[in-house]
Amino acid sequence: MAAKKVTKKADKSNVSADELKAYYKDMLLIRRFEEKAGQLYGMGLIGGFCHLYIGQEAVVVGLEAAAEEGDKRITSYRDHGHMLACGMDPNGVMAELTGREGGYSKGKGGSMHMFSKEKHFYGGHGIVAAQVPLGAGLAFADKYKENGRVTFTYFGDGAANQGQVYETFNMAALWKLPVVFVIENNQYAMGTSQQRSTSSAEIWERGKAFGIPGEAVDGMDVLAVKAAGETAVGHCRAGKGPYILEIKTYRYRGHSMSDPAKYRTREEVQKMRDERDPIEAVRNMLLQGKHASEDDLKAIDKEIKGIVNESAEFSKESPEPDLSELWTDIYAKEVPQEA
Repeated sequence: MAAKKVTKKADKSNVSADELKAYYKDMLLIRRFEEKAGQLYGMGLIGGFCHLYIGQEAVVVGLEAAAEEGDKRITSYRDHGHMLACGMDPNGVMAELTGREGGYSKGKGGSMHMFSKEKHFYGGHGIVAAQVPLGAGLAFADKYKENGRVTFTYFGDGAANQGQVYETFNMAALWKLPVVFVIENNQYAMGTSQQRSTSSAEIWERGKAFGIPGEAVDGMDVLAVKAAGETAVGHCRAGKGPYILEIKTYRYRGHSMSDPAKYRTREEVQKMRDERDPIEAVRNMLLQGKHASEDDLKAIDKEIKGIVNESAEFSKESPEPDLSELWTDIYAKEVPQEA
């Protein structure tokens, strides 16, 4: 199922060469990092689940370009791209994936449970749609503090059918919370296509029942995503309440590393890679606009591969958490000692 034609188009006339290079580097970092994570998983160095973001890079890179310092983000389990896009250290992210002490959660959280207070990244959540009300809670705190901050609350097309999403829509609209609900519609909820799981063709339009405006966006175009993100955050910062972005993207890999993705054809995936790849689109813009040469882009690719390889080595060299860490960073009721 190919991504549908959507409404938001990017204005490419006023984009600088430096901006394009930054988007290219940021998306390439996510792509190469995820490829390396897939390799480490295959080697048995990453345990549990591993959900790769390959193909969806333009979503987080575009929205981070529209964010300001202090804005928050919260998402589901397909979260490595979000971490890297908001500036978290690749070494710390990879070390957490491999369960090492140098990870963001000291190796105890893994892919779904790492956080960065410094970068205002609040997870990574394994329960489908559970992060949506949490995102509204973050936005409620900012509204209470009157600090002008916005929260990006990410969830997928599958999670959009969960009831707590609509309870959250209702509260966010009632209280005019500064939250951007980002539906990362990658066309498949695990292995079920949107056509088979969702009665409404345009998921963002469900917000109309609560008076929440929104729009559909081409999620394979980083400039279109940025433009839509700027509209959304402008709406929120103006005190007008929440905004919904349904960003229509596509994942090239299975739902997780254990998913052979037999519910779609190889031809479908290859067609998206050949015709709609977000990184190749920016690469072509750089070359055609003479903003960069082939050698320049090869140098960027070499630099990114170096960063990713360093993160893999760091994760391998970082020790496993000490057994004493089993008793730290948890809530425990104190039990009185017997006399």
